[in-house]
Amino acid sequence: MNHRLNDIKLPILGITAYSGTGKTTLLKQVIPLLRQRHIRVGLIKHTHHNMDIDKPGKDSYELRKAGAIQTLVASQQRWALMTETPKLPELDLGYLASRFDANLSDLILVEGFKHEPIPKIALYRDGLNHTVDELLDPYVIAIASDIALATALPQLDINQPEQVAAFITEWLHQ
Repeated sequence: MNHRLNDIKLPILGITAYSGTGKTTLLKQVIPLLRQRHIRVGLIKHTHHNMDIDKPGKDSYELRKAGAIQTLVASQQRWALMTETPKLPELDLGYLASRFDANLSDLILVEGFKHEPIPKIALYRDGLNHTVDELLDPYVIAIASDIALATALPQLDINQPEQVAAFITEWLHQ
């Protein structure tokens, strides 16, 4: 089930930061800006919580809990495939990215997965008890921060989502 990230047909860009930096807040602002630029965005969000997108009492939840390994819930507006993965040793970003339809998306943004070998924008806020150096690896292509940093990497203002969207657009089209 291991998929190589190099085999994925869509560009993948990570948004990496420490908890509390505002990854989701920034993405909620950047995604509509990318859509305005006619970029169809797919998103993979990593969570450390035991998440469940279904609700107890709903038929799909009850059928999945009855033992279905995969449950596809569909309506005219959207569909979602839930797959039980209790025996997987760890999440495989290549496998998850391979689930996306390259005909429907132009880009996959990844929130989390900070140790994956994918291009990333690191988000940094002053005063969160971490150094910016802790975020950096050879795959970081830019830093969005609330302070000026001593780095050769392109610097974006984390409080200016338009700047981040413009950088992503330029990166995507290079």
